[in-house]
Amino acid sequence: MLNFCSLYSGSSGNSLFIQTESTRILVDCGVSCKKVEEGLKSIEVDPSSIDAVLVTHEHSDHVKGLGTFSKKFNVPIYANQETLDNMQTQVLKISSSNINTFKVADKFEVGDLSVFPFSISHDAANPCGFNIFKDNKKTSIATDIGTMDSKTIKNLEDSIFILLESNYDPDILRCSPYPYLLKRRIAGPTGHLPNNKAGETISYLMNSGLKTAMLGHLSKENNFPELAYKTVAEELVNSNKDVSKISLSVASRDIPGKLLTI
Repeated sequence: MLNFCSLYSGSSGNSLFIQTESTRILVDCGVSCKKVEEGLKSIEVDPSSIDAVLVTHEHSDHVKGLGTFSKKFNVPIYANQETLDNMQTQVLKISSSNINTFKVADKFEVGDLSVFPFSISHDAANPCGFNIFKDNKKTSIATDIGTMDSKTIKNLEDSIFILLESNYDPDILRCSPYPYLLKRRIAGPTGHLPNNKAGETISYLMNSGLKTAMLGHLSKENNFPELAYKTVAEELVNSNKDVSKISLSVASRDIPGKLLTI
């Protein structure tokens, strides 16, 4: 059994829940501790039952509630050293016995889950995505990606489920009131993944068995769920993919989604 729930996903805060028969983890804790608690309770999960929090990178929309959550519920956290060094405000709240480091590209275990962290292109200290394995089935978490290069796509191959960033629409970003430098950052090689690139990625991954894709980390100002879904679906059609062969959805920004069995 492997269950997944996007508690919150967007440019304003991210936290994802993964569950097996014996292990419960979060990927990121980028909203307040209280909000994470509320999200977990909405899917009937006791926050004190969480076994670990995996951290993708140090930006506040991924670690805002991390220190408080770990301290309140005595939860171990897993992050690479560079990420830890750049989130000292959070680290100071966490018991040293609950701090676990990993090296990107080195597999590690959390309960009955096998976790493989892989590098992504983003303007953080050492950002990563995660492949998570259970019973020889591979699921992937991949957000905050400025460039979907061949190495990243290789790490996503053979996934049966993916939560993939679909952050912005290029036309909306171009016309947005954002300052030029911020627009340049978002659309740059260490920024975020646009809707059309998310569609191209999902289309490619269907060739290696992708069955379920959830679009996440949408920008509040430069995207909206219907457009992200439509753009990705059109990319699949244009690539001659059978859309009926994949379950496609969009993760909510503020409301926990349903608990999915993968």
